[in-house]
Amino acid sequence: MKKTKKKMTSKQIVAWIGILALVAMYIVTLIVAIINPGEGGKLFRACMVATMAVPLLIWIYVWMYGKLKGKETFADPNFLQEEAEKKED
Repeated sequence: MKKTKKKMTSKQIVAWIGILALVAMYIVTLIVAIINPGEGGKLFRACMVATMAVPLLIWIYVWMYGKLKGKETFADPNFLQEEAEKKED
């Protein structure tokens, strides 16, 4: 049996970049908090904002990608309703 490698889509690449960015931010914040406790709080607050902003930016990217390519994506507001309607038919 041959195993074929699936090509990563741009959405998957963006998701991995987002995951790596969040992990890197928290590792840097931890290191800074250990070395210089006064600056750790500021970085932690920045990480909290980024924890909300990075997934939101990824969602916006996926939504815009779908709109520009004319494809339905999970980021479309009516995606779940459309999927439910498809299953009913």
